[in-house]
Amino acid sequence: MIEETIELRLDESGLAVDLPAPAHPNDRVEGVPYRPVQFRDDDLPTALERAAAWLREAETWLAEPVDVIAIHLDYDDAEGAPYYEVKLLCNEEDLAGAPLAVRKRADKP
Repeated sequence: MIEETIELRLDESGLAVDLPAPAHPNDRVEGVPYRPVQFRDDDLPTALERAAAWLREAETWLAEPVDVIAIHLDYDDAEGAPYYEVKLLCNEEDLAGAPLAVRKRADKP
C-alpha cells in the first residue's frame, strides 16, 4: 500500500500562511478544536458584516465553501471590551488550506 502525503504551508498555529486574516483588530482566528474565527464589536450588525466579508474572502481563497460547523453568538460585558462576540466554528483543514493542497497535487502530471 502506498501512502500519499500532502505538504501544507502552515504558520506556527497550524493555519495556512495564505489564509485571509480577519481585517479588523478585534477579530481573530482562535485555536482548535473547530478553529473559532471571532469577530467582536459593540454593534452586532457590524460584527456580522465583518464575519460575512471574511467568510466570502476565505471562500474565494479556498475556491470552495468553508465548512462552518456552527455560529456562536456571545457577549462580553467587561469594561472596555467589545460587547458582541460572533464566532464562526470552522473546519480546521479548510483553514489550513488542505483542499488547495489536494487540488494542487491532483493538477500535477
